Amino acid sequence: MVLGSEGLDRGVGFLGLLWASETSIIGSGWLFGALGAAVIAGPSAIFGWVLGSVIILILALVHAELGGLFPVSGGTSRFPHYAFGSFAGATFGWASYLQAASVAPIEVLAAIQYLSVSHWARNFFHANAAAGGAGGTLHGVGYLAAGILLVMFIIINIVGVRFFARINNAITSWKVLVPVVTVCILLIGHFHSSNFHGFFTTDHAVKNILLTLPAGIIFSLLGFEQAVQLGGESANPARDLPRAVILSILIGAILYILIEVAFVGGLAPNVLHANGGWLGFASPKTAQGTALLAAPFKVLVSIAGVSWLATVLQVDAVISPSGTGLMYETASARLSFGLSRNGFVPTVFERTSKQKVPVWGVIIATIVGALFLLPFPSWAKLVGIVTSASVFMYAGAPVALGALRKQKPDLARSYKLPWAGVMSPLAFMGAGWVILFSGWQTYSTLVVAILIGYALIAITYVFKLNPKAPPIDWRAAYWIIPWIIGMGLICYFSSFGPGGILGGGGVFKNVLDLGGTDPSNLGPNGSVFDPIVFSGLWSLVIYYLAVHLRLSEADVDKYVADVYPPPIAE
Repeated sequence: MVLGSEGLDRGVGFLGLLWASETSIIGSGWLFGALGAAVIAGPSAIFGWVLGSVIILILALVHAELGGLFPVSGGTSRFPHYAFGSFAGATFGWASYLQAASVAPIEVLAAIQYLSVSHWARNFFHANAAAGGAGGTLHGVGYLAAGILLVMFIIINIVGVRFFARINNAITSWKVLVPVVTVCILLIGHFHSSNFHGFFTTDHAVKNILLTLPAGIIFSLLGFEQAVQLGGESANPARDLPRAVILSILIGAILYILIEVAFVGGLAPNVLHANGGWLGFASPKTAQGTALLAAPFKVLVSIAGVSWLATVLQVDAVISPSGTGLMYETASARLSFGLSRNGFVPTVFERTSKQKVPVWGVIIATIVGALFLLPFPSWAKLVGIVTSASVFMYAGAPVALGALRKQKPDLARSYKLPWAGVMSPLAFMGAGWVILFSGWQTYSTLVVAILIGYALIAITYVFKLNPKAPPIDWRAAYWIIPWIIGMGLICYFSSFGPGGILGGGGVFKNVLDLGGTDPSNLGPNGSVFDPIVFSGLWSLVIYYLAVHLRLSEADVDKYVADVYPPPIAE
């Protein structure tokens, strides 16, 4: 059987799929993630990278099976739909779209933030309030520069997926090479083992390590699913998709762990001491410390005297984030294509150009992304909400895999997840833990965004903007609302991520703003492990409830007919 290509161009090979994921993984995270983690946990942040890599790898293995089984564009938004019906598809599809559309602006912001250390771009971004205006924000011409980069993403995407794949291969090769060279130079010629003294920075070492996950580690490791999103454009998806997903995360995980080691060991000890140690960089005491926050690796190698590498990093600070942003712009258009195919958003998102590119999907994704420049104007502020939306999206895959193993056990699987009965619920638990560590403020903001998505989908139904809009499958998705509410309660009554909804701004001022500040942590002894245990148990309850409520095999056949059409009667 030859799978239909859904009107898109099936011209992307294995290397294109691998580099599609890798270019999403190696983005602004390598430029900022190492310092962001070290400021929270010091040298012990290395453990955070290892833990984050394990969680993401398990989720990647789940996606590897599903991507090979259902090679469709916007796959992450469609797997839950196949297993649990339209309400699940709408929920996780919107979460998928939300995270993809918000990554492009965060990568643009990263590029501009790095440029701001140059004299000619010093007014593009204000690292702190003393620089004029609010701290950590775009400023003046910086907004125009961000807008120009986003428009460039539109133009490149509309040229066509084959052309983009060729460009992306070259961009990703550069993006991988630069951090590898940087790591080698720092480890070989500028390594200070004394920086690892006081490996655990505070008495709350475990909690600090966990807090590094949503502060940049998980965000940095995101992107393996981009090969899945391009499944409908893969030349040989059954063979290439699983290999691309697994290999991309292995490369990214190893590289990021080495990047953290090189960063901690590569910083000049006098700069570290002058700012009061690693935790002191949260409020730097020197001009070098302030500059380090704006452009960590560039400033670090400049202090080390490797001026030529500082210049290379300045160039890479534009190429790496832009390559990732470009990839996510492409992915968000494919996700809206998938949402439209499933009937949740207007059919305009399915319209393709002569190059078989969903033009309106690209344009609208750019507009949605531009809106994120307004309420979340800095890399640090955006990373939490993007991480939370991403793991919310990922959480739909493990439960879909558990259900589909029972619904369609006989479908040929090019890759079959070993020990799926253990790995799938463990992956769902891991996603729940990252949501917990993101904190109440981030999670509550995400829930507001999910509710906005429900409203937009409701408009599509009410005004009949898509004739394929399916009946809402409530029964198979009963578990979603209790899961969202339960995770919200656990986040609220924990000590992770204090702050109100949308930061307690506007109409949300003083609304549930005490969440994430409970020293009891859901337990009488105030242990940080209490909410972790509750979250894990709640995830297990929801996982097995979801698998029990799954759609019937006949309903699954109806939803996957575009991938596995029924046999023609003789």
